[in-house]
Amino acid sequence: MIRPGRRNLITDVDGILVGSAEDRRVGSGSTVVLCETPAVGGIDVRGGAPGTRDTELLDPANWVSAIDAIALSGGSAFGLDAGAGAQGWLARQGRGVEVGTARVPIVPGAIVFDLTAPGDKDWGEMPPYRELGRRAAAAAAKDFALGNAGAGLGARAGRIKGGLGSASAVDDEGWQVGALVVANPVGSVLIPGTTTLWAWPFEMAGEMGDQRPPSNGLAADAFDLPAEARIGGHTTIGVVAVDARLDKADCRRLAIMAHDGLARAIRPVHTPFDGDTVFALATGRREIAGARPLALARLGALAADCMARAVGRAVYCAETLGDVPSYRSLSGDKP
Repeated sequence: MIRPGRRNLITDVDGILVGSAEDRRVGSGSTVVLCETPAVGGIDVRGGAPGTRDTELLDPANWVSAIDAIALSGGSAFGLDAGAGAQGWLARQGRGVEVGTARVPIVPGAIVFDLTAPGDKDWGEMPPYRELGRRAAAAAAKDFALGNAGAGLGARAGRIKGGLGSASAVDDEGWQVGALVVANPVGSVLIPGTTTLWAWPFEMAGEMGDQRPPSNGLAADAFDLPAEARIGGHTTIGVVAVDARLDKADCRRLAIMAHDGLARAIRPVHTPFDGDTVFALATGRREIAGARPLALARLGALAADCMARAVGRAVYCAETLGDVPSYRSLSGDKP
């Protein structure tokens, strides 16, 4: 039996904390996934316009074996500064790889484009994202807000409000799996002509308002791509985490499989307009007994389902921002 974890957040995975920080005047924010102790990481990039930081370190051929945090941010390329803010905060805590007498925290990251979201983006030579990354790292905890929070504050999902989402699962063997996502795709999270989320088949425990299948079925061309879409103007980024002991190659496979969750919840996905990127973390709290490939396949399947649910929750929990309507304002669901 598969069930949500106690919080239904990625932090149900032992060893994972999450913090967010926003600048409401700017209309943007940052989110940091913090590893309580260094974790093994992986990445898979499938969008056509990604914006990332220090991701080559996650290549199994490269030396660094574990990372301290992952920084996700709005702000397009300006938002990559969030990783530096989190890195500085971690360094003050004594975290990082020892290099001579210095310590260097390892903080890969990725960004979404939200520069057209409501807010004052005239920040001059000092974008706010380094400070937002520092604040997000300092706020890391087991509980955190969804929807218009952190890197999801300025997010837009097709024609409606996107946001920050998360979900978790525990299977009958006790494996812990979780996902966190910043849902900001050019594609639609809604089945066209309905108020049903594409993620509806994966809902657990009413987490998306008790979705129902569309009453009118699916048209053969059931996808919606806004005509005003721009290259690099969107992107969905996320993290999946497990409590298993995995190596970097395993984590890469986990990230690859988790992208299927985006494909289940967004249509179309991985377009030239998006920089879709998924990170994977393994906290190593449990050893895998028995056939390792079979265990990895199961963890990857759970991660993909969690990712689909996280997208659904990101949209369901979001609130109207400016002229971008929320899902609940369209569906009639109460906040």
